[in-house]
Amino acid sequence: MRKKTLRIVMLVTASICFGLLAIAGGAGYYIYTLLHVDPIVVASDASETDRIAAVAGWLDDQFEKHRFNGGVLIIRDGRVLLSKACGYTDNTKTHRIDDHTAFRLASVSKQFTAAGVLRLAEMGLLDLDDSVAEHLENFSFENVSVRHLLNQTSGIPDEYMSLAEEHRETAGDILTISTAVELVMWHSKSDYAPGDATEYSNTNYVLLAGVIEAVSGMSFERFMSEELFQPLGMNDTRVWNLLSDQRSPNQASDFDQIDDDRTPIEPTWLDGVAGDGAVFSSLNDFVIWDRFWYGNSRVSNTLLEQAFDRPKLKDGSRSDYGFGWVVERKRQWHNGAWLGANTYIVRYPKTRSCLVVLDNSSNLRLDSIADEIEEALKPIFSDD
Repeated sequence: MRKKTLRIVMLVTASICFGLLAIAGGAGYYIYTLLHVDPIVVASDASETDRIAAVAGWLDDQFEKHRFNGGVLIIRDGRVLLSKACGYTDNTKTHRIDDHTAFRLASVSKQFTAAGVLRLAEMGLLDLDDSVAEHLENFSFENVSVRHLLNQTSGIPDEYMSLAEEHRETAGDILTISTAVELVMWHSKSDYAPGDATEYSNTNYVLLAGVIEAVSGMSFERFMSEELFQPLGMNDTRVWNLLSDQRSPNQASDFDQIDDDRTPIEPTWLDGVAGDGAVFSSLNDFVIWDRFWYGNSRVSNTLLEQAFDRPKLKDGSRSDYGFGWVVERKRQWHNGAWLGANTYIVRYPKTRSCLVVLDNSSNLRLDSIADEIEEALKPIFSDD
């Protein structure tokens, strides 16, 4: 699985919206400008300090060229090497981003949902191998466990959004977690038997949010705040959707950006759900979040380690999807895209290195930005 694949639909949609695919000779150039970033120029024998300085200067340059609006965090062995903010919290250009600005994380939220499930397991309120039917009343999919949902091996298709649109007249003005769960249980059918294959599905993680609410007796937002974010000191982090009481004062808003033209992007009626997304967090709190996965007071190491296991499928092969993480030999990563948010996190456990890239400007270049930074910092991140 490569991170660019999750943004292909966004790229095609953007191209169609601007009507450029029909212009002979113009589409290729337009797509190039959407994705292009300058290379980071750094000597092969550059020091750690010089590499970080090169990245910082390069980010300033990309911002000035309207190719980046967000924040970048770089950690090595527990030390913050760079916490860099470039740009504005919304389309008005009134407030600058800082280390405490809370960005919409989109699908990077899935690892937070997974941590919520692990917290329930630590509390003895569920087992990861429990049948989901033990916790969700009238759950209609046979032999699907909590672990199957976490590992994206449940066989439940990624269609809760399309089901909501099809049943808009009965789904209410704002789609909720409980309504999304009900729609899936009544109208969805399995694509394959649990454990047969891996299929990336937002629906799995909305169902996990439903499990958290059912087991804890709290809203997903409250549980995550009281059991994880507050105890960990992640003061900039929260679950926020259209059902939340109010926005946090440090919360960034999403916008479309073309050169220096910015247009706000508002949440849709689907944004009453959470679990697959809806977590907001800051560069400052990602320092705590990276540290969380090496050991913490809320979840035992035995449970944490399972988040990075590559699940064995029924045919004996191994999937690369853990619990909200894509697990590779040396790297653990995930990305996200929703509304104007484009996000990315990667960890290199052997060197205790981490890179976080967050952008709230519908930036289709984000994968290229992350790739450039990782390449420039390869000697820092690598254990070779």
